[in-house]
Amino acid sequence: MATGTRRLARIPADGLSELIEAGRRMGAVDLALGSPGWPRPPKAMIDQACAALRDGNNQYGDMRGNGELRAALGQSFRTPADPDTELTITVGAAEGLAVAMLGVLDPGDEIVVFEPFFEPYLVSIATASAVPRFVRVRPPDWRWDATALAAAIGPRTKAILVNTPNNPTGHVLEEDEWAVIAELCERHDLLVISDEVYASYVYDGGQHISAADVPGLRDRAIVVGSFSKSHAISGWRIGFLRAAPALTRALRSIHIGLTGGAPVPLQQAVARSGLVDGQDWDPRPDLQQLRDKAVRIFRGVGLRCTSPRGGCYVVAELGPYGREDCRSFVRRLAIDLGVLLAPGQLFLSDRTSDSGFVRIAFNKPHAYLDTAQGRLATLEPKR
Repeated sequence: MATGTRRLARIPADGLSELIEAGRRMGAVDLALGSPGWPRPPKAMIDQACAALRDGNNQYGDMRGNGELRAALGQSFRTPADPDTELTITVGAAEGLAVAMLGVLDPGDEIVVFEPFFEPYLVSIATASAVPRFVRVRPPDWRWDATALAAAIGPRTKAILVNTPNNPTGHVLEEDEWAVIAELCERHDLLVISDEVYASYVYDGGQHISAADVPGLRDRAIVVGSFSKSHAISGWRIGFLRAAPALTRALRSIHIGLTGGAPVPLQQAVARSGLVDGQDWDPRPDLQQLRDKAVRIFRGVGLRCTSPRGGCYVVAELGPYGREDCRSFVRRLAIDLGVLLAPGQLFLSDRTSDSGFVRIAFNKPHAYLDTAQGRLATLEPKR
């Protein structure tokens, strides 16, 4: 009996959700999943959502996305976007990413991916029957090597996938890195798919640079964004795609065919909250404190942590715990101490090798991190 297509065989098992379910059954403090525990969703958005539902906005809407939301979003960027020709509201960033892959990749096309990477990327690439080509980046700075990037580009390469700020590493792409990417894209006629879900979370006075801010990429970039993390409404599934008009027309046709549009009342709630541009909503100071606290906690038990410049995760190398592979280390913490982290293997293409690191989500309340710190007090390396 047929059970699926050949592309299904290239989709890895969803290791993170399995791990989290096991940890929850054990009552572990979950620092593995980045589902926002902090900040809390803005009250203005909750109130507007209730009002939209009660006012009867419960049917199909503009499949391109709520016009008010697209207009507010277009003006919120460092480089403004035309809401009518360049923006599409999607069912979360996950749908946006899948639409981008399906829109630009034919079966057998290649896409360059920086590794470690957000686990679901492989699902979207496999769904498009495309082939990933990996460029490994390493601590402590998590910057990619320009020679390695150039070497990964071949005759079937169609696009480069970037993620800034990065999940899991927290690396934020700088102007010199964007310049190299732009030059390579122009030389080889490539597109960039830029996952910028954590764009609003850049710390220490830094600034997010979007692919759409780079002149050489403006017509070559598809930016994927979301309100899930920025406004702590991951369950609402409100994401977006930004692209030049010709690309947007193609992407919209796929989006409309796949979903028919994102949740109508929730789009209206986001639009009418007055918080799209971030001027009256900036949780970065609190999140920077939580980042610093998480780094102190895990450095305090001997892990080697790089303080991330953006996002909501800390990557910690095992250091004195290196006698264990990362998966065994994570399992021991969950079972013995009730603290759940994400093993680094989940963010690599070869899951049989040991990554030597774990990922820690710090977008949690202070009390949650305090509980984890107390449970980690007895942690020692295996003899």
